Amino acid sequence: MSLQKTVFCTIAVLFSLAVSARVNVAAKAPGANHNLRDGEHDFDFDFGTWSTHSSRLLHPLTGSTTWADMDGITVVKKVRDGRVNLAAYKANGAAGSVELLSLRFNNPTAHQWNLVFATPNVGVLSVPCVGQFKDGRGVFYDQEEFNGRSILVRFSIWGIAPDKAQSEQAFSDDGGKTWEVNWINRYTRMSDQTQIDWHSQTSSKEQSGQHDFEFNFGVWHTSLLSKFAG
Repeated sequence: MSLQKTVFCTIAVLFSLAVSARVNVAAKAPGANHNLRDGEHDFDFDFGTWSTHSSRLLHPLTGSTTWADMDGITVVKKVRDGRVNLAAYKANGAAGSVELLSLRFNNPTAHQWNLVFATPNVGVLSVPCVGQFKDGRGVFYDQEEFNGRSILVRFSIWGIAPDKAQSEQAFSDDGGKTWEVNWINRYTRMSDQTQIDWHSQTSSKEQSGQHDFEFNFGVWHTSLLSKFAG
């Protein structure tokens, strides 16, 4: 079973159910502001398979100007008609080998997007990065710890052309007064029929238990039973 199926089948089922319930409840909530811009399809430009060239600042917030490059693949798939999407990124190069999963889901009440990230070596989702799109550019913020200090993190993504896109990550250790860009990704669209050998992208070691959910892959007819039901 390929990593691509592992990423999308295992997580998509769980989160599509959870987010579907959240969307339906929030859309009917009293006092919801329905006059705000509907941004549920802001990420539609990003769906597909992308050849990705990444440049990383190796030592952020130290005054370093040493950058290193990586090349890899990003696959973005929609869930729940695009209100949720999953992005899987794998690359290697002089900056090392990196695997990332990003879950992006729309909050219909706030009309904002929540982005969370995970890596195979950690196995938990990050602090949500929250924001929205304006004039075709999505900008999202969170606060987290870096080298023992609390910093602000900004993630930006935008389409340049139908076959080109870019994203950036930046850090601020002065409350947002100044920002240092430390990760730049340049995307070139590939054919969705491209056969991807995910295992050749990185050299991560096999970890015990990482295939435990393989029995669950596929499409299932589901009946939800509750102990609180009549």
